[in-house]
Amino acid sequence: MAKKRGAPPEVNAGSMADIAFLLLIFFLVTTTIGVDQGINRKLPPMQDIVDPPNINERNILTVLVNMNNQILVEEQLMDIKDLRQAAIDFLENNGKNICSYCEGSKDPSSSDSPLDAVISLSNDSETTYATYIAVQNELVAAYNILRNRESLKKYGVTFSELEYIYSDPASKGEYSDVELDKIGEKVKYIQELFPQRLSEAEPKRN
Repeated sequence: MAKKRGAPPEVNAGSMADIAFLLLIFFLVTTTIGVDQGINRKLPPMQDIVDPPNINERNILTVLVNMNNQILVEEQLMDIKDLRQAAIDFLENNGKNICSYCEGSKDPSSSDSPLDAVISLSNDSETTYATYIAVQNELVAAYNILRNRESLKKYGVTFSELEYIYSDPASKGEYSDVELDKIGEKVKYIQELFPQRLSEAEPKRN
């Protein structure tokens, strides 16, 4: 039977499900999923529980971030822009004058050497995350500055570059195992000059 003149044309919707499925796959493949950034920390290996060593108070730099996001270093208010230098001065103070590579002031009331220096960080439970991260960055930057300086003196390249090469999986295709082992030895040596002894206490609650 002939179709009536003026009837609307039929639309073949049989392949619409296939098209929708392909579009879904396309967006899943091309969409970038945001990943929360964290603080890069390597936990120490599990060890037998032993009594903590006695540490002289002059070898501990206390850093407190209170509920108002104020920074107190040795109970004195400090602007965050001054925190990095304060940490550097403490770490390489060289109070006992036994560190040949230190450039500190040799203040007898401050840390004896980088091997003895400990930075103790604590924050309030109401401290903002942004302030917490900013303080962490400044303290870690103090260690990196000192390590980079000594690495440049000894190897002509910064510690950050050596550490990046050694930890980057792509380096295995660019360097031999022997070369990577030598780079790893350099990284370990610089780390031993300025060991990152950053102690973090539980947040204080009101």
